[in-house]
Amino acid sequence: MNEQSPARPTGKARLEAEQTRWEQEVLSKAPLHAAQTDSDLGLKPLYTPLDVSDDDYLDKLGFPGEYPFTRGVYPSMYRGQLWTIRQYAGLGSAEETNARYRFLLERGQTGLSVALDLPTQMGYDSDNSLAEEEVGVVGVAIDTAADMEILFDGIPLDQISVHFTVNAPAAVILAMYLVVAERRGIAFDRLSGTLQNDILKEYIARNTYIFPPQPSLRLIGDIITYCYQKIPRFNPISITGYHAREAGASAIQEIAYTLAAAVTYVKTMLDRGISVDAFAPRLSFHFSSQRDLFEEICKIRAARRLWAKLMKERFGSDNPRAQTMRFFNGGSGASLAHAEPLNNIIRGTLQCLAGVMAGAQACHVPSYDEAYTIPSEEAALLSVRTQQIIAYESGAPNVIDPLAGSYFVEALTDRLESEIEALLQRIEEAGGLVAAIERGDIRRAITEQAYALERRVESGEWVIVGVNAFTGSGRSTEMPSDPSRTTDSRVLERQIERLSKIKAERDDSQVESTLKALQMAADEEENLMPFILEAVRASATIGEIVSVLRSVFGAYRTPSLW
Repeated sequence: MNEQSPARPTGKARLEAEQTRWEQEVLSKAPLHAAQTDSDLGLKPLYTPLDVSDDDYLDKLGFPGEYPFTRGVYPSMYRGQLWTIRQYAGLGSAEETNARYRFLLERGQTGLSVALDLPTQMGYDSDNSLAEEEVGVVGVAIDTAADMEILFDGIPLDQISVHFTVNAPAAVILAMYLVVAERRGIAFDRLSGTLQNDILKEYIARNTYIFPPQPSLRLIGDIITYCYQKIPRFNPISITGYHAREAGASAIQEIAYTLAAAVTYVKTMLDRGISVDAFAPRLSFHFSSQRDLFEEICKIRAARRLWAKLMKERFGSDNPRAQTMRFFNGGSGASLAHAEPLNNIIRGTLQCLAGVMAGAQACHVPSYDEAYTIPSEEAALLSVRTQQIIAYESGAPNVIDPLAGSYFVEALTDRLESEIEALLQRIEEAGGLVAAIERGDIRRAITEQAYALERRVESGEWVIVGVNAFTGSGRSTEMPSDPSRTTDSRVLERQIERLSKIKAERDDSQVESTLKALQMAADEEENLMPFILEAVRASATIGEIVSVLRSVFGAYRTPSLW
């Protein structure tokens, strides 16, 4: 009688056995170096069905446009409408910036992203002695609504989406934009765009704060309330992890800090007695896209899932639109190298591709020359062309979430989700993001992470082509700053001249009356947006309005880290 052969394993058991055999008999004999993501998550050399579960597809992935939105926030994604090509730009005067906007729009850019100079971002007029060296240097100078009118001259505000990168004085910039629309006879409900307006990340990384956290949160609440009531197509806030990431945060920290900020803003609005499903559909997000292609894609897929779960399970949202994480993908300026700057074109392309593969609603590609100068017209156009080539020649937009189902992508998405959720939980248990900011915890963590990353670059563990590896081409590969690209030294002179003319021609008694009303409202609990609008209509300057608010709210000072 013949002995029967043992039954051959089937299904999962067979795969486990075969993988073990392959690892022991084949892989062990091959050269193999260790690898990890940029967030230092260890990576296996190979991913298989054993690394993911087939049982929870509907719970963890589902379908685009449906909870939990892992695969995208809209049902058809780019098959229905491409992302907005929104290059960040602003230089010198409103006239110069308007010319750059027209140039880019004529060549296919589909949205505007306004870069403001530092005095404007800090609430100082161009004639303030503290502003003298910075007027128009890294963005456009905006002192009054008259500057805003010039900035958008000839640009149809009811046909274009505009993003303003402004935070502490966001209410004033929004008011100026609304006054320009008003003067053109455009109803507020026809305007679309985004106000960055995320002050918490300023205390964490960017540092263009003015007021302490609590009055700043009040201003944000006033803006969100006013927008959802009066400007329904406008995103009143873009909750931003970009700057923490640029300062050295890991992908895990970037998403966790952003979600912690979002939770804070949601609580701020709920404390006003406003339903989450009333304001949350217009919340938007902004993330940095950096060098690790797959980690950048997976962090967004994880973030969308976490946000949907937070809104539904924690805050009781019943509105799917309130559960969606719409985001602007910004290529990383911090990743650009001064040496061999043309290499930055490839870096920007990969960063944009990561955003597209992750399902971004808008993208910015940093210009290759940003490492050493204000972007030239040529470089800015190339950034637009990069997005257009990805959109129309790569095939990437043709399938929704094309990497879904990859064993590696799903396993990394799950791992990142777990790490992000754990960090978010630790922040919440320690009193929330504002308390962590006030203690200096977040800045300290980012500083430590940035130092660790710099050590990896200096040691050569992180290879940066043309910087710490593959250098020495035998000829100069650095592009010196071109004086023709620097800000015109006459910008300050012209800006002060225009500001002086406006002050001379306006009704000073009306300005004083509106500023006094604003001060009284700030002392109370009224929404400040209508009062700021009245001051802007009277030609009050950004410096005058911010000065009134500073007198009531005070100024913030960063705590010592060590």
